[in-house]
Amino acid sequence: MTSARRLHQLPGLLPFLVPALLTGGGVALPLLYLALRALEADPETLRDILLRPKNLELVKNTLSLLFGVLLFTTLIALPLAFLTTRTDLKGKRLFSILLTLPLAIPGYVGAYVILSATGPGGVLPLPRLEGYWGALLVLSLITYPYLFLGLRAAFLGLDPSLEEAARTLGVGPLRTFFQVVFPQLLPALLSGYLVVGLHVLGDFGTVSLLRYETFSYAIYLQYSTAFDRVYAAWLALFLLLFTGGLLLLEGTFLRRLSLARTGKGSGKKARSVRLGRFTPWAYLLLLLPILLALVLPLYALFHLASRFPREHLTGLWEALSHSAMAAIPASFLAVGMALPIAYLAVRYPSPASRFLERLGYLGYTVPPLAFALAWIFFSLKSLPFLYGTLPLLILVLAFHFLAEGLGPVRGALYQVPRRLEEAARTLGDTPARAFFRVTFPLLWRGAVAGGALAFIGAVKELPITLLLAPMGYSTLSTRVFGYTQEAMFAEAAPFALAIALLSAAFVGVLLWSERRF
Repeated sequence: MTSARRLHQLPGLLPFLVPALLTGGGVALPLLYLALRALEADPETLRDILLRPKNLELVKNTLSLLFGVLLFTTLIALPLAFLTTRTDLKGKRLFSILLTLPLAIPGYVGAYVILSATGPGGVLPLPRLEGYWGALLVLSLITYPYLFLGLRAAFLGLDPSLEEAARTLGVGPLRTFFQVVFPQLLPALLSGYLVVGLHVLGDFGTVSLLRYETFSYAIYLQYSTAFDRVYAAWLALFLLLFTGGLLLLEGTFLRRLSLARTGKGSGKKARSVRLGRFTPWAYLLLLLPILLALVLPLYALFHLASRFPREHLTGLWEALSHSAMAAIPASFLAVGMALPIAYLAVRYPSPASRFLERLGYLGYTVPPLAFALAWIFFSLKSLPFLYGTLPLLILVLAFHFLAEGLGPVRGALYQVPRRLEEAARTLGDTPARAFFRVTFPLLWRGAVAGGALAFIGAVKELPITLLLAPMGYSTLSTRVFGYTQEAMFAEAAPFALAIALLSAAFVGVLLWSERRF
C-alpha cells in the first residue's frame, strides 16, 4: 500500500487509530514512568541500591527457581505428550483433557493446598513443604500444561516420513527420536519455555505463601512493608530485565533453528509405538500428575471447605461479587481495546501497526507486580483522582489481559474475507461503519472467546488486585491469600474452591469444544 493511499485513508481510520494509540500509551507510559521513578534516587542512594548483597541473593533465588521449573516441567510434559500422541494407549483424548485441567489451579491456590494438606493437622501424613522445593513443586505442576499442549501439537504435526527415512537407514528408535524427532520439537519447546518462564518470573502468590524470596516477593515486601518505593522500583526494573532477557533468548534460538518442514503433507499418520508390558507403567505416569495437580488439590479444597463456618457464607458471596465487578468490565474493556489494534494489524499491516500490536502483548509479558507498581507510581503523579479506585483496578486488569483478547480477535479477523468490507466501502460506508456492519458480526465468536479468557485471568489475578484494589475491596483471590497468610485454611477453602471450579469449568468447555476462534 502506497504512502499516498495511506494518507488518503487516514481520516476514515481515526476511529481505530485513536483508541489503538491510547491503548499503546496506556501500556507503555506507566513502564516509562517506573524507570523515571527509579532514577529519582540520588547518586549515593543509587550506589547503595545497586550494590546491596540482597540483589545477588534475589538473582540466585529467581534463576534457581526458573531453571528448576523449566527442567521439571520438561521431565513431566515431554513423556506425557509422547504417550498421548505416539503410543497405542487407550483413552488418550481423555487423558489429554485431564492433563490440561491443572491450568485451572492458580499458583497461590496450589501453595495453599500444600500448606493446608501437609504438616501438623493436614490431610496427608507428610512434612510441610515450604521454601524452594515447595515453590518448585507447585509451579511445575500448574505450568507443565503450557509445555504439554505445545509439545503435543508438535508431535501431531510431525511429518512421519522423516522417521521412516531414518528407520530405513537402520537407525534405532532411541537414536531416531533424539536425532530426528527431538530437533523438530525445539520450536514448541522454546515457545513453551517462554510461557512457563514468564509465569515463574511474574509469580507472586506462590513464592510469598511458601516463603521463598524472589524478585516478585521482594518487590511486594519493599513496597508494602518497608515502604522503600525507590528500591521497589529498581527491583521491578531488574525483574523487567529478566523478562526481556527471556524474550530475547527465545527469539534468538528460534531464529537460529534450521528445521525440516513439519506437517502431514503425505496424509500418513505416524506409526503408534506398542508399549506391551510397559503399558501399566505408562498409565501410572499419566495418572501421577493428574493425582498431584488436580485430584489432590480438589480433594483438599472440598475437605477443608466442609469445615467452613456457615455464618461466614455471606463473605463468599461478597468476594465473588467483587471479583465479578472487576473482572466483567475488565474483560469487556480488554476486547474493546483489542478490536482496533487487531483491525489495523490485519487489514492495514505496516511497521506502525505491528508496533502497536507488540505493545498490546507487552502488558501481558510484564510481570504483574511490576506492572501494578508502574501504574501506582504513574497514577499518583498523573492521575491522582484514580488512585485507590475500582476504575483504576479495572483499567489495569484490562491492559494486562489485553493479549488474552487480542489473540482470538486477531485470529477470527483473518478468517473474515476482506472483500466483504470492500463491498461495503464501495457502497459509501466508512471503514468504521463497514467494520461494525459487516465484519464484527462475523468475528463475534472470537471476541467472546477473548473476553472469556480475559475474565478468567482477571478472576485469578492476585498481585494487581492486591496492590490496586480500593481499601476494603476483597476478591476471591485476595481472600485466599489473606486467610492463608494467617494459616486460616478452612476459611480460605471456599474461596479457593470457587476459583478452581470456575476456572476448571471454563477450561473444560474450551477443550470440549473443538472450534477455533
